[in-house]
Amino acid sequence: MEASSVTENSSTGNDHEQEPVLNHGGTESNPETNREEEELDGEQVRRVLQVSAATGKFWHNWDKLKSMLSFQLKLVLSEYPEAKMTVEQQNASLGETYLELVTRLNEELHSFIEGPPFTLQRLCEILLDARSIYPKFLKLALALEKNLLVTSTLTVCTEPYPEMMPNPEPEKATEEAPLQSDSVQNGVESMVGDRDEIMTEVEADIEEMTIDVDAFQEMVGPSEANSTAAENS
Repeated sequence: MEASSVTENSSTGNDHEQEPVLNHGGTESNPETNREEEELDGEQVRRVLQVSAATGKFWHNWDKLKSMLSFQLKLVLSEYPEAKMTVEQQNASLGETYLELVTRLNEELHSFIEGPPFTLQRLCEILLDARSIYPKFLKLALALEKNLLVTSTLTVCTEPYPEMMPNPEPEKATEEAPLQSDSVQNGVESMVGDRDEIMTEVEADIEEMTIDVDAFQEMVGPSEANSTAAENS
């Protein structure tokens, strides 16, 4: 009996030692998080992100919202042609594999512990209408990375949760849609080496929009004055 008991205890100890150690910095580190993402409903996720895109605030538990963002991020990236390329084509086009890129972005998202990045509003806008804003996969990836490489976070909103929120304005998609590259090599768009140029374009979006508004006001101002003068005469 003693020998049998020792054997059972020994077996239990070995089983315990063989349990995998969770890597809290990795994408697949938390089975519970992955299970939550699998159970999410796409339409529900979009409704929640639309509220944050319209208000710049969040009301949900951050871990729950983080799972929603992760779910939508993976879904959006999977809709681009690069997701179906061979590993060789992905390396030639992206400088890394599709899986490596998605894993890196997801890890950056999960690195926020206390709350979402202060860029949450822009992040939600991109994830809700990615194809219209960034037709090119690499430009989308760099835009997401830019919005995740921040340190400031938001705190949960204590105001009443809005029951109905409009969708993000479609005009933004048109204003920020970048020019598409015409260079194609062997059927694979080569974007390697253009990262600095693309990031500059992404960072210049807001500045260009401001300049356009100012130019428009300068043009409208004199015409309004001329119209008023004509009426008085």
